[in-house]
Amino acid sequence: MPSDLVNPKELRKIAAEQAMKSVDEALAQKKHAEEEARQVHLAFLERDIHPDVKNRVSTAVRRAAERGEHQVLALQFPSDWCTDRGRAINNFEESWPSTLTGFAKRAYEYFEKELRPLGYGVRAEVLNFPGGMPGDIGMYLTW
Repeated sequence: MPSDLVNPKELRKIAAEQAMKSVDEALAQKKHAEEEARQVHLAFLERDIHPDVKNRVSTAVRRAAERGEHQVLALQFPSDWCTDRGRAINNFEESWPSTLTGFAKRAYEYFEKELRPLGYGVRAEVLNFPGGMPGDIGMYLTW
């Protein structure tokens, strides 16, 4: 009498193979997410000011003013991309601009050269605190 029933040893093997497959898939997803994050950070570090920045800024601040606002979120990025992971910004230190890197640094330099002389201001703040630590940084253009 042949048995069509799978034996427990085979079932354990099937379960172990499935568990390994799940672990492999999770590791592959994690690796893919890490690579995507690395690519986004590299793009941030290499990004330059858009040639049409004056028109873009004018449009954004005009629309915000029409809504009765006095600031516009100009840039948002992870605090990990600051040299001090956002500590100076979180503590409202005057030296916070020196902690900026990549595009944020170039944006601040553009602000200093082109926008501050016109009477604009800039401020930065930590926008969220995942796990109790600084998360994203927001840089605001103010007037």
